Amino acid sequence: MKLILGSGSPRRSELLATLGITPDDIRPPDIDETPAKGELPRPYCARMSREKARAVQADTSDIVLCADTTVALGRRIMGKPRDAGEAAEFLLAMSGRRHRVITAVAVRVGDRLWERDVVTSVKMKRLSDDELNAYLATNDWQGKAGGYGIQGPAGAFIPWIQGSYSAVMGLPVAETAALLSAAGYPVWSTA
Repeated sequence: MKLILGSGSPRRSELLATLGITPDDIRPPDIDETPAKGELPRPYCARMSREKARAVQADTSDIVLCADTTVALGRRIMGKPRDAGEAAEFLLAMSGRRHRVITAVAVRVGDRLWERDVVTSVKMKRLSDDELNAYLATNDWQGKAGGYGIQGPAGAFIPWIQGSYSAVMGLPVAETAALLSAAGYPVWSTA
């Protein structure tokens, strides 16, 4: 039995390591992550994690772990910004407001699938022009849903969350451990 992490995210590897788990292989799937017309953030995020899990090539006895993190402002999905201009647009839209971070996790063995999504409410402080420009200059927004990572410099913009900190980082640790255990992975015997 091999554990395959279907993600190139260093944060997901770090969060798995907190459980004492090192994947046997890392195979990020290449899928189309375009939301369907009118698709809402939570169902979109769950669909992405399922599609990623199904897209990873694996033996029938291998355990495949995939996740997707989506930032939602109301019904709007804020994916990974294309450039600094779009990152600024996302951050200004969230400035001084609450938004949701949804992380969906899917675990697959053969044709069986276990899945869970976690929704965390996040408040971002009102950003000054200096804060926004200094943050954009760090390039920390690149490759991050909503244009920020709570574990980086943008953590200074987040005075309050309700929910799972690890889910905002990209992998809800408690729920992931439960899903892996359900799929037969010996989570607690490897720690």
